[in-house]
Amino acid sequence: MTVSSELILKLHNYFSDRQPQIEAFIAELVSQESPSGDHAGSRAVVDILSRAANKLRCVTQVERVDVPDFGEHLVIRAFQNKPTSGRIMLVGHTDTVHARGSLALRPVRVEDNLMYGPGTFDMKANCALALEVLRGFDELGITPDNGVTLVLTCDEEVGSYSGWPLMETIAKNENPKAAFVMEPPGSGGRVKTGRKGTGIFAIKVEGKASHAGLDPEKGASAILELARQTERLHALNQAGSGITINVGVIRGGTRSNVVAAEAEGEIDVRFSTEAESQEIERILTTLAPIDDRTKVFVSGGINRPPLERTAAVVELYQKARTIAGRIDFDLGETQVGGASDGNFLAALGIPVLDGLGINGDGAHAVHEHIELDDIPRRGALLAGLIASV
Repeated sequence: MTVSSELILKLHNYFSDRQPQIEAFIAELVSQESPSGDHAGSRAVVDILSRAANKLRCVTQVERVDVPDFGEHLVIRAFQNKPTSGRIMLVGHTDTVHARGSLALRPVRVEDNLMYGPGTFDMKANCALALEVLRGFDELGITPDNGVTLVLTCDEEVGSYSGWPLMETIAKNENPKAAFVMEPPGSGGRVKTGRKGTGIFAIKVEGKASHAGLDPEKGASAILELARQTERLHALNQAGSGITINVGVIRGGTRSNVVAAEAEGEIDVRFSTEAESQEIERILTTLAPIDDRTKVFVSGGINRPPLERTAAVVELYQKARTIAGRIDFDLGETQVGGASDGNFLAALGIPVLDGLGINGDGAHAVHEHIELDDIPRRGALLAGLIASV
């Protein structure tokens, strides 16, 4: 459908008028704690969202997917009269990193146009915003050319181990024209047109023990070998590519007077392209000992593929920037090191625009908050994007 300046302004005015109710909806979601793995908390949040979704005329299906001993995913389908193939996919998550009890220490509060609370920015506010966009379509009589499938998972913060297979199945069945990820924006409110992929590896070194005082030369220190391997791997960060490696945890040895026979470390890797992903896997799986008296073993693998800034992604960004310009908002873009569920969808060849949530700061931190005045702007932007594809 044609998305005119008048329509975008109409959407912006709608969200401005609805802002008090949207703020109350966000506060209700944030006030229900749902840390990853808290089944009761997850169900309670899905209860709130399901009730809201079932009141919308455009919503034709609300599906709750139980994850035993963990939580519930939520799938909401709107405009089912549209073709089942080529829908628009909205993606978010209901789990947070904040442990149960955080709310008692940091209750929801509004101060100087900011709403604070555990999980506001990442990303309870954006779950609310996605439903409010569907409500806006109802109230304003807008029917997008494509159906909309909203997927809110309960395990994104811990790797999407059950959420990703669900999204993959939906994506393969519906062949989305585009996916919009409701993660928080980058600094300055910028959308994310690229995200690095991630990998989680472990390194284990077997050395040879000996007495550190009497026979040090008879030993081969696993700790020393691990230190050398760490230096070797961290040197790759200076190579000028999109690859970054961090050996973030190390363990080893038994006593200070024993040459260590064993040591191990945990490795986080990031990369910007699929080619870099293959290169880092090659490097780690062929890692040879520097001291040939030791043995080096590497396990693990790639966790999320990269979200690359393709021509199709740039086209979505340009649409978003044009829409934002109609409400006097200069929408920037950024590429970031952190991954999201958008990475998985991009690997399927779906054009993905990420970071479409409400602006704020402090993701995962004690000062986490959103900017309330950004709600109308983000609502109009998301609704306009869905209507424009």
